[in-house]
Amino acid sequence: MRMGEYPPEASGRQEDAWGGSSGQTWADDEALAGRQAELAALTALGFSKPLLARLAALAHTNGTSVESELLRNGEVEEKSYYAAVARLLRLPFVDAIDPRTVSDFPLLDTQLQQPLTLRIAHRNRSPQTAVVPQASRIADLAAALAALPLLGRDLAITTPSAIRSAVWSAGAERRVRETTNRLFEDRPHLSARVVLAGHQGFYAGLAVAAFFSALMLRPTETLLWLHITLSIIYFLSLTLRLAALVRKSTSSAPQHAAAVLGPLPHYTVMVALYREAGMAKQLISSLRRLDWPASLLDIKLVCEADDKETIAALKAERPGPHFEIIEVPAYGPRTKPKALTYALTAVRGELLAIYDAEDRPHPQQLREAHARFNAAPPELACLQAPLIITNAGASWLSALFSLEYSALFRGLLPMLGKQRMPLPLGGTSNHFRTEALRKAGGWDPYNVTEDADLGLRLYRLGYRADVLHRQTLEDAPVELPVWLAQRSRWFKGWLQTWLVLMRDPFRLSREMGLAAFLIFQLMVGGMLISSLLHPLIIVFLAGGIVALLTAPASAIPLDVLTLFVIDFVNIMGSYLIFIGLGIGSMIDHEKRLVGRRWIMVPLYWLMTSVAAWRAVAELRRKPFFWNKTPHKPVSPKLP
Repeated sequence: MRMGEYPPEASGRQEDAWGGSSGQTWADDEALAGRQAELAALTALGFSKPLLARLAALAHTNGTSVESELLRNGEVEEKSYYAAVARLLRLPFVDAIDPRTVSDFPLLDTQLQQPLTLRIAHRNRSPQTAVVPQASRIADLAAALAALPLLGRDLAITTPSAIRSAVWSAGAERRVRETTNRLFEDRPHLSARVVLAGHQGFYAGLAVAAFFSALMLRPTETLLWLHITLSIIYFLSLTLRLAALVRKSTSSAPQHAAAVLGPLPHYTVMVALYREAGMAKQLISSLRRLDWPASLLDIKLVCEADDKETIAALKAERPGPHFEIIEVPAYGPRTKPKALTYALTAVRGELLAIYDAEDRPHPQQLREAHARFNAAPPELACLQAPLIITNAGASWLSALFSLEYSALFRGLLPMLGKQRMPLPLGGTSNHFRTEALRKAGGWDPYNVTEDADLGLRLYRLGYRADVLHRQTLEDAPVELPVWLAQRSRWFKGWLQTWLVLMRDPFRLSREMGLAAFLIFQLMVGGMLISSLLHPLIIVFLAGGIVALLTAPASAIPLDVLTLFVIDFVNIMGSYLIFIGLGIGSMIDHEKRLVGRRWIMVPLYWLMTSVAAWRAVAELRRKPFFWNKTPHKPVSPKLP
């Protein structure tokens, strides 16, 4: 099987209204009685015994209910099923609930996870209670209605989707305001809403003033010390990737966690989309390939409410009952982290995965993540899957992007994970323990590289992250303006992240530990400085070459010669480590796609510096602006 291809679509306790498991198996007598009552109710609704026997076997394997297998596997439409339940119970059926008849309050959001019951305040008649009865309790409800006929006067049957839709709409304004402001209001020191804290601005201004004062008073010595300082910082930032390169050459094959036997937990998959109508078909196809029981899979496609084209394209694909399209109201910054945090309210999975619109995750990726989480202590809060670029052969830009991703996701991050150091996450193919994610406050709506920020925040809160083996395929930008806009957003977010964490460096050092604090400085701070100052290092190197060529060897001071050697090592080392770590982490097919285009690394690094300086300017003018990266579907040969 060629890289970029996956096999065809794969299919994959007490129940909640969505067929969810709360951890109890059906082994005891009470559960057996519930199963028998459920089967009796489904038989009364007209479902055949062979169908129910097949679904009962699935329910036993998955630790779910027969009803959930019936609904989530598409054996019957939700609306038709609950309409039949209403007829059986001789109750009215409500297929849609006007959100204006629903009173909003914070606890109402629990109905997004378990839509069981909703009070409807009609304007012209008495209030009505809409319920979603479980099949195992239909007989009990029928008996209660027979004994107390008045009970059914204000009772109606509805669907989980109708309750969720009404609750989403009724609480939209409150919820989006809470989403946008909660982290800043609860933990302002962790929020990027304030770009530069007051004391940071003071010290930055003081440093700039001191530098220019020294430059005016003692220009030669000042420039010399600037050169020395920048060269050392640049060199130190290389050591982290050099360590990853050395480890890569001596490491053994990764060990896989054993598959977990028995019922699986709920798994939520979230994808934030904006202006992605053209990706709808490929995205739905890729998500359908995930090997996880549909009855335990909760896929949320999170769209901006005014992005009608994308919403329509997703609906046109008829994704299935385990998919939900969530519309985020227009309020505050229009960013991916705001959309994800808005949808986090409705997440019902114990585990949660994040993908992007263009992603084609390995079908077994959820299985691997579950096995790793199951075998690890609770402090393991996140797992990052490697991102592999499949269009490296499209242009020199995509080839270098592929090298960069290979070095990061299959070189640097595995080393950091093994050493239990903080991981700046990759923005997609992140797998979380939902409980830990909620305790951390979710994503920061104001940070445009929410991935790196969240990974470091989890670490300082006592959690850790590691990497997976099974990959996610995606494509790199092939056009320079697209690449530049994306890279500028990344640098802007990394600047935001560094500024947020460095508001109180002493507290950060205590929370992370000294080693992790230093790694953070090399990883984020060093990367920012080396990218911003790469052209200056080249100027230093060029100046050294001119001095060596024009002056007698005996006339060249030792410090000038030493700095030239350091500059040469910095420049050549940065290129060689980048190429070596990237190529060394690739398979042969990827190496053939890259070919000899690694020779363009110097130009790529200069373009990276352009993006970094553009990010600095943008951080001042429009810090929360999200530069959207357009995507195109891959060729028909790929998923």
